[in-house]
Amino acid sequence: MAIQQKLSLMIPGPTPVPEKVLQALSKHPIGHRSKEFQELVESTTINLQWLHQTQNDVLTITGSGTAAMEAGIISSLSKGDKVICGENGKFGERWVKVAKEFGLEVIKIVSEWGTPLNPEEFKKILEEDQQKEIKAVILTHSETSTGVINDLETISSYIQEHNTALSIVDCVTSLGACNVPVDEWKLDIVASGSQKGYMIPPGLSFVAMSQKAWEAAEKSNLPKFYLNLKSYRKSLLSNSNPYTPSVNLIFALDESLKMMREEGLNNIFFRHNKHKLAMSNAVKSLNLKLFADEKHLSPSITAIKTGEIDAEEFRKTIKNKFDILLAGGQDHLKGKIFRVGHLGYINDRDILTVISAISKTLLDLGKVTAQEAGEAILVASRYLDKN
Repeated sequence: MAIQQKLSLMIPGPTPVPEKVLQALSKHPIGHRSKEFQELVESTTINLQWLHQTQNDVLTITGSGTAAMEAGIISSLSKGDKVICGENGKFGERWVKVAKEFGLEVIKIVSEWGTPLNPEEFKKILEEDQQKEIKAVILTHSETSTGVINDLETISSYIQEHNTALSIVDCVTSLGACNVPVDEWKLDIVASGSQKGYMIPPGLSFVAMSQKAWEAAEKSNLPKFYLNLKSYRKSLLSNSNPYTPSVNLIFALDESLKMMREEGLNNIFFRHNKHKLAMSNAVKSLNLKLFADEKHLSPSITAIKTGEIDAEEFRKTIKNKFDILLAGGQDHLKGKIFRVGHLGYINDRDILTVISAISKTLLDLGKVTAQEAGEAILVASRYLDKN
């Protein structure tokens, strides 16, 4: 097989990286204790606050999104604390495991994969907690394993009514794709990762912290060292980092955030939404079914059921024939669904290309007619043409 030199990433991460960001990544490293690096940290911090729509601290960690979530949990809670964990996909399951690993008492709110978490279940449990024993609510905003986005705004409002519990939120694939106004929604701890909407390679993660979260951090007794967010906050006062950061990734971050500011938040959100609508409606015209609840589709990824078609073979065919990488199903969904990422540095051409590849593959399998294959492009175009 020929080496694939033009592989198109249509997965939920890593996502495609713009040329300007790649050029920034290739700069000669500088000292991470230098004045030049401090200026870089100051610039990226201001733009991170803009992206998060917050006046509070946004910390940068060299590590993945999981590191950011773990840091948020262990920096704000204590052993034996009672927490609610929302679980409606692979990443919700992960936060349950992390919480239990650190000796937290977990109350699970579970929804079937493909359906959103029910905010009213959070409300009920929080209202019944008259002794204020629940110290945090941990959940995933955009659950990319299933293509569902959860109603974070409503759930956060119920957390605020409780008045004691913190919100600890995985926004790894929603930050930079849809509106996450951290201050307006009064979110306490918000985690995200570089290889998603930020449009840079894997290796950095980010944690936004409210004042309420910092107050909780003063009481936290869970073991921590590298991921102790108090250390990062102290260093940020001098535009520094407590440990050796990935300097070149921060060069890339600086460039990507400037690109995002130039595009503007509303334009970023609009672009992701129209790509979601184009993709989801196009695949339905190809006689395929969406896996996720259609009222709660993530702007970052579309999960598609393949029925009698083996989803893994389908993905393999598209990769070999068209140099397009799609994501597969996880755990019990392996072979049953494939997932199309439309997160970060994705444009209309990418959407039309992947729909064409899916249509042609289905046509070759005898699952659609030529007319239906063509109709999918027309359907997608109607959404893409909207400004």
